[in-house]
Amino acid sequence: MQQKIKIFKALGNETRFLIFKNVFTGGYVCSIDNKNPKVSPHSTCVTTIAQHFEFSLPTISKHLQLLREAGIIKMQKKANKIYIEPNIETIRELGGCFTKLVENFENNRELFFDDVILK
Repeated sequence: MQQKIKIFKALGNETRFLIFKNVFTGGYVCSIDNKNPKVSPHSTCVTTIAQHFEFSLPTISKHLQLLREAGIIKMQKKANKIYIEPNIETIRELGGCFTKLVENFENNRELFFDDVILK
């Protein structure tokens, strides 16, 4: 439960949400060393992300650190670059939680609306 709260807190900040959205959807493109098979083609580097915001690199790094601590991105240092990619496992788990919530709601609608009178 605490981990999910960390995720929502991390995404509750507009800048972090935009960073995550663009990392997740591939909105940032940087030149990745094709000779290094350990770097995912879905990764982007911190400096590329920072170019899209009017914040300093340390500020962007702090936002990225909070997203990493929430578990929704992965960071990998290779040579003098830090690569970022979405943590798909955590995103799937979070999506599964929403799916269960919706199923519970649909199966137990009367529990949610027992006292509500619709006009």
